[in-house]
Formats: sequence, C-alpha cells, structure tokens
Amino acid sequence: MTHQLQQGMIAPAFRTVDHCGNPISLDSYRGRKVLLAFMRFSACALCNLRVHHFIDRYPDWQRQGMDVIAVFESPEVNMRTYVGAQNAPFPLVADPKAHLYDLYGVETSEEKVRMTMADANTKMFAEEAAAAGFALTPEEGSNFNRIPAEFLIDESGIVRLAHYSRIVTDHLPLAAIDSFAAGE
Repeated sequence: MTHQLQQGMIAPAFRTVDHCGNPISLDSYRGRKVLLAFMRFSACALCNLRVHHFIDRYPDWQRQGMDVIAVFESPEVNMRTYVGAQNAPFPLVADPKAHLYDLYGVETSEEKVRMTMADANTKMFAEEAAAAGFALTPEEGSNFNRIPAEFLIDESGIVRLAHYSRIVTDHLPLAAIDSFAAGE
C-alpha cells in the first residue's frame, strides 16, 4: 500500500519538465491554486476525455487564479503523439518511471481495473470518449493498471482535497473543482 496524502498536508514539492521541455516546479505556483491531476497513460481514451474537459474549463479557472498540471505515466514521445495532440494550455508532464506517482501515493491496482471493466457506467464513459475523438488505444509499455488521482492545492501549497479514484472512471466532480477555483 502506498502512502496517501490527506487534506491539510503540505503538497510534496517537485521539479520536472512538461512534454515540451518547459521547467515545472510546484513551488513556482505558490500564490495560485492548483489542480494536480495524475492520469493513467497518454493514449488512455478516458484520460484524454478528462483533459478535454479541463481544457474547456481552463479559461475560467485561470481567471479565478487556478492552474492545472496533468501527469501521465508515459514517455515524452508518446505524450506528443496522444494527449499532446490536444494542445492543452496547461502543462502535461511525462513521468514514465512514476516518480511523481510514488511521491503522491498514486496506486496501481489490477483489482480496481477489473472493477472498472465491470462497472455499468464504464461503457458510457468510453462512448463519450469515442464521440469526442478519443479511441480506446493501447500504449506500448504503459501501466494499464494505474488508477487516477486528483489533488486540489491552495495558494499556500496545502492539499485541500486529495481524491484517490475508486475505479478508473472515478474523478472529482467538475463542479467541485469549479467551486474550489472560485474560492468557495
């Protein structure tokens, strides 16, 4: 079992680069709110759909003082081919060795992936992803059993909400993220 973060903890600092080679430091976001989203892998249709939803809301979130960082357990070359094709206005981070996943206690679980496949809503999410242009695509060398997690971090670097997904399709409601961005 990995060590999971709790509300009120200081978000672990990290330095990395995004898929375009730009430096990313969590400390550089102090004074702004951050949605730190750990996705599965860059070809994951469901993760691409989630990024698509983030892109739609990002202009409002930016105006409200919130940034987004999305992390994928994929090599940079795959990032450009898959999720990078969306031209997200926020950093997409390749973490193929899962260092950031380990730092934030983001789990891998065959059982939760099986539960996702058995969940009645999974087909609906897959159909929504396909309708948005994101096909169910395998990614060579990806960690198919990675389970997403999302963290809302305040201006002082404190985790205000740590959401470790029950199954692959379980994310923070977008309305909850909107409320956090709005300072509610």
